[in-house]
Amino acid sequence: MRRWLFRLLILGVLVGLAAAVVVPAAAWWQQRSAPKYLTAPVSRGRVETVVNSTGTVKPVLSVSVGAFTSGPIKEVYVDFNSAVKKGDLLALIDPRLAKATVDHDEAALDAQKADLARVEALVHQAKNNEERARQLVAINKDYLAATDMDTFVFTRLQNEAQYRLGKASIAQAEATLDNSQANLGYTEIRSPVDGVVINREVDPGQTVASSFQTPELFVIAPEMDKHMYVYASVDEADIGLIRAAQSQGRVVKFTVDAYPGDLFEGRVHQIRNNSTTTQNVVTYPVVIEAPNPDLKLLPGMTANLSFQIEAKDDVLRVPSAALRYVPLPALVRPADRHYVEGLPAGPAEGATNRSANEKADQARNRQHRVVWVQDGPLLRAVPVTLGLIENQFAEVVDGDLAEGQAVVTGTESLFAPR
Repeated sequence: MRRWLFRLLILGVLVGLAAAVVVPAAAWWQQRSAPKYLTAPVSRGRVETVVNSTGTVKPVLSVSVGAFTSGPIKEVYVDFNSAVKKGDLLALIDPRLAKATVDHDEAALDAQKADLARVEALVHQAKNNEERARQLVAINKDYLAATDMDTFVFTRLQNEAQYRLGKASIAQAEATLDNSQANLGYTEIRSPVDGVVINREVDPGQTVASSFQTPELFVIAPEMDKHMYVYASVDEADIGLIRAAQSQGRVVKFTVDAYPGDLFEGRVHQIRNNSTTTQNVVTYPVVIEAPNPDLKLLPGMTANLSFQIEAKDDVLRVPSAALRYVPLPALVRPADRHYVEGLPAGPAEGATNRSANEKADQARNRQHRVVWVQDGPLLRAVPVTLGLIENQFAEVVDGDLAEGQAVVTGTESLFAPR
């Protein structure tokens, strides 16, 4: 009897020791195996939706100055970055050939005028002769034969016609002289606008040949100290947002590599309709107008743009990572598992196997989302209605969330090193 009592006592001690070891070990293992969630707080602040793009800075207008006449460049009066006024002399083509042509045409005009004076004298003489003949016929018709009278009449008519021909020849000579004088004027290359010379293609001694194509001698950019254009290529998916921003007069902010610490601002000037397709990606050119009083923006600079679509201050916002997190059904309360069960198997299936109506419905319901909060060992779904959505935050318009509340953004690895 004592032996059995002793054995029972030993068994009880062993069971107690096992319970003292196994139960804490099981609790420790359960705690270690439980998922660890990454969380972020719900906060208040600014939410701003933007569309990012890159562009190239260009002048508002680039005026190409060419040459109408041919010849060697005698003088160049401006250089790169020279500020010029309208009518300023930029370069001079050797004018000797054009000047010789003008002198020749002036002499030809003088000759025509002298010949017209001679013909005018003949007209007066013919009129006088005809008048004397008519006076003789009036005294006695037998004094002059009819053929002689015809000679006087037709001589007058012939001289009058010669006089009209001389006047036409003078007009022709004047037109020829005007043409040669214009060609002489074209040897002076003058600026058509106020601006800055941003390109110069000629040097003294270089021969300009403009017989078949007008050569470009200078490029002048007007009003560079007032404003510049930035030409950006925007994806077709964002054009609707850009158009809305343009209608609301939203600011476009951008930086350039030359001044990384300076933030420049502009506004959408134009959305052009001539699309460009590159590797099945459709983009549209968008022109941004930006002031340039300090002349920091130079032609050809690369601009990194952010189109401000909409912005709100002091709104309740949730981290965007919380919207992207989808937990496993086993981690969710049974009452909320319908939010995660039956989801598409992967992005390819969800993107390609949906009809146009389903895609449109998904876009319209984009503002109705779900975030997850811890509810004991499991997660609880919190439906929210969103307003503005950006890369880091999304505005909460409606939902059972409070400032400072933690929402789940991810899950740590179960066996991550501690």
